[in-house]
Amino acid sequence: MTNEATIADFRARLRGGLIEPGDLSYDTARRVYNAMIDRRPRLIARCADVADVMTAVKFAREQKMLLSIRGGGHNAGGLGVCDDGLVIDLSPMNYVRVDPKKRTVQVGGGALWRDVDHATHAFGLAVPSGIVSTTGVAGLTLGGGIGYLTRRYGLTIDNLLAVETVLSDGRFVTASAKENPDLFWAVRGGGGNFGVVTSFLFKAQRVHTVYGGPMLWPMAEATEIMRWYRDFIAKAPDDLYGFFAFLTVPPTAPFPEHLHNQKMCGIVWCYTGPIKKREKVFKPIRSLKAPALDMVGPIPHPALQSMHDGLYPPGHQWYWKADFVRSLPDEAIAMHVKYAAKMPSMQSTMHLYPINGAAGRVKKSATPWGYRDATWSSVIVGVDPDPANKEKISTWAKEYWSALHPYSAGGAYVNFMMEEGEDRIRATYGKNYDRLAKIKKRYDPENLFRVNQNIKPR
Repeated sequence: MTNEATIADFRARLRGGLIEPGDLSYDTARRVYNAMIDRRPRLIARCADVADVMTAVKFAREQKMLLSIRGGGHNAGGLGVCDDGLVIDLSPMNYVRVDPKKRTVQVGGGALWRDVDHATHAFGLAVPSGIVSTTGVAGLTLGGGIGYLTRRYGLTIDNLLAVETVLSDGRFVTASAKENPDLFWAVRGGGGNFGVVTSFLFKAQRVHTVYGGPMLWPMAEATEIMRWYRDFIAKAPDDLYGFFAFLTVPPTAPFPEHLHNQKMCGIVWCYTGPIKKREKVFKPIRSLKAPALDMVGPIPHPALQSMHDGLYPPGHQWYWKADFVRSLPDEAIAMHVKYAAKMPSMQSTMHLYPINGAAGRVKKSATPWGYRDATWSSVIVGVDPDPANKEKISTWAKEYWSALHPYSAGGAYVNFMMEEGEDRIRATYGKNYDRLAKIKKRYDPENLFRVNQNIKPR
């Protein structure tokens, strides 16, 4: 039974510290990126090292406490925090060690991608990640990892060499292609179902200055641009990436004043090929139709990665809906344009992230990520700083998604999902689900790690 004496003993065995309701830091420590999530854990263990994690896992198991794992706190459904349970907070375990000769990067479970970008950029290297640098390394990686380098170098999990993990029985193990290969297979897309990953070893790619940024067009041209983009990105070279977006232009610099608050469509580009070939590569793009705004140019990779950070600070209300998409028929494009015209707030948006190219040439069974034949991962997000607009942004996202879901491939990127039930999780993993459930049974038979997109032990 959890009582003051057992909690006091737990606190004494932690190097990093323990936070309880009533502590001055409690509300800050329980807060996550999505302010729509408001959970109140009984305990928050700020783990300073692996020993702390092992102690916390053992405590949760012995006390039969609900347990959640927090890395960067960016998770769409806020699944890094739980009500009345124990949160293992890895944020103090924030370190990045680059080996420029081996081109590998060791990263702590509490690091953010901006930390990795900063450390690797000095050596002309990068690890494929997302598009917002404040995202946690752990959550993005364990769910798959899509972003600007996906078409060139694959998903984040395709660049993962090994993990160090604390299992549900408190053991500390390494998983790689040679050591515990079944666990290594499972964590590359299976989320936090199998243990607390305390560190990651990545293969780094040669990336320094890219040619990238946004191009925007008026909403009246959205159908034409979207049809062109549909055909173009399917055949584009691997070193050219561009995600499609519907957006409202923020009323701030560097956007020109005459575009402020206009609903527009856009493509955010990232070209990783030789800079001297940029004009040739972009000639068919710029000859399509002159954009209302063209901010594409040479830019350091970390600057592109952090370009959207200021538009999406922590503390906004978020409602996410997502799907994998193989094709965009004209009927689907018409639906997109219809709902884009109804975006309910300045930060609400829809993105189509291409996941073809290098990522699409990996076998479906090679990792739990089973939608290697999809062209895009789509996400619809209702976002607003005001809690009073929660229903408005949620309703828009749900209706938009319902209209487009019939044109989808079925599942969705787990990092873009709220708590949507077992059927959606099964649809997301497809034929790989049963293998994941068997591995879950081996490494977490009692489902201690269940505050996640949960895979039940088979």
